[in-house]
Amino acid sequence: MTTWIILGVIGVLVAYVIYGYNNFVRLTQRTKEAWADIDVQLKRRYDLIPNLIETVKGYAAHESGVFAEVTEARAKATQIHVDPSNITPEQITAMAGAEGALTQSLGKLLAVAEAYPDLKANQNFSELQTELTDTENKIQAARRFYNGNARDLKISLQSFPSNIIGNFFKFKEEAFFELAEDSTEREPVKVSF
Repeated sequence: MTTWIILGVIGVLVAYVIYGYNNFVRLTQRTKEAWADIDVQLKRRYDLIPNLIETVKGYAAHESGVFAEVTEARAKATQIHVDPSNITPEQITAMAGAEGALTQSLGKLLAVAEAYPDLKANQNFSELQTELTDTENKIQAARRFYNGNARDLKISLQSFPSNIIGNFFKFKEEAFFELAEDSTEREPVKVSF
């Protein structure tokens, strides 16, 4: 009888370890998938920017400083690569900083466009602006999805008794994709004409 009880307890423990391990695998893969979603939306954003710049250039050629700033911010952002299979907090911080600078420069570009009624009425510009807005919304949703998965993984790695399984199998937390405390993205865009 005690042999069956011992075997039953061992069976329950083994089942819990298997369940815990599979849960960590699921959380890790969902986090990586969420990062891949962010990457897809950022690529879409990077592809839209040159078209938007060219459209605005036709109407506001003397705003070359803004065009250069957007182009430079886009180039910096596209140079940062985050490997979904090995995401580090440093990569996330670098990406967040580059994306903050790009978002701010895009805000300046769109503010320039506001000063040109003919440009605002241009169908191509209007479609590009709508696509960019849609992409920004998708990036924001993808960031929330990623951060939610990173949060769930952190909670599981810090909660008892799942933390024992997570640490034993060397699962690691993923960094949140958030703005840095000193980010200029939180400040309103200042434009002077």
